[in-house]
Amino acid sequence: MIIYFLCILLFLVGLYGVVTKRNLIKIVIGLAVMEYSVNLFLTLIGYVEGGTVPILSSEVVKRVFVDPLPQAMVLTAIVIGLATTALLLAIAIRIYKRYNTFDIREIKSLKG
Repeated sequence: MIIYFLCILLFLVGLYGVVTKRNLIKIVIGLAVMEYSVNLFLTLIGYVEGGTVPILSSEVVKRVFVDPLPQAMVLTAIVIGLATTALLLAIAIRIYKRYNTFDIREIKSLKG
């Protein structure tokens, strides 16, 4: 149970980075930390203590299986998150080339 709270704590650390930081790169890193905490949480939901691989055979034995759906969702979320992070970093680099700063307060004051 404590591991779920650690996932929530990791999410809150990322949220803190997004809300309080002024540097665009640090904000992107905070978003990535939030994304990874959600992926870890989804993976933990699918885990079953003592569970086996969900491959059915001809023998009829009552077993506990691990749910593969959250793992598949996390694999998809990792690919989407990587693309999103790459896009955000590309936008941050374009902003840096135009304004010569990553500070969002200074970018707001330039308005150009």
